[in-house]
Amino acid sequence: QVQLVESGGGVVQPGGSLRLSCVASGSIFSILSMAWYRQAPGMQRELVAAIVEDGRTDYEDSVKGRFVISRDKAKNTVYLQMSNLQPEDTAVYYCNAIIHMFGTAWGQGTQVTVST
Repeated sequence: QVQLVESGGGVVQPGGSLRLSCVASGSIFSILSMAWYRQAPGMQRELVAAIVEDGRTDYEDSVKGRFVISRDKAKNTVYLQMSNLQPEDTAVYYCNAIIHMFGTAWGQGTQVTVST
């Protein structure tokens, strides 16, 4: 079994920052990629940022220049540093991992609310 546990969500004012963390645990042989998705009320889940094994990253257009994804391989942890947050960033953020010999794992989600 593989578990992903997110932390770091909360309420922040527009222009503020938050850092999300996601720790993978369990029967992990190797993690091929890790990513953050988000889902706003009434909307489909969308990819926000991803990082693959060799360190290459990809971002959804609206977060480029504001969000940074990084990974600590030794700790099986992925981070999402979010800056200049806007109300449209409000969503539940989910951690995702593609794990060799296991498949796809999802975290339980963490709420990010950007509001005055």
